[in-house]
Amino acid sequence: MCGRLTVHDPGAMEQGPAFYAIRINGHLGAMVLCAFPEMTSQRRGAHTLLTGLLDRSALYGVLAEIEALGLDLVEVRQLESHRGCPGKSPT
Repeated sequence: MCGRLTVHDPGAMEQGPAFYAIRINGHLGAMVLCAFPEMTSQRRGAHTLLTGLLDRSALYGVLAEIEALGLDLVEVRQLESHRGCPGKSPT
């Protein structure tokens, strides 16, 4: 069965960069964190939180790297659009 996605709201699939928070189970060491140079890392309880400004292509690259390294992905969340608040860091 073939299907096609239709977009009713042209703004729903924004292509510009946005801030993302990516939560990974466990604490990542320095060697593994080197795989994510565009991301900032923080330990949050039993997880590592990676945050950064990513466009769609970079986001998929980070997710592919997480999979290739065999890391346990817990959550991916878009925090805010870069266009909406230039120069402001995510909260």
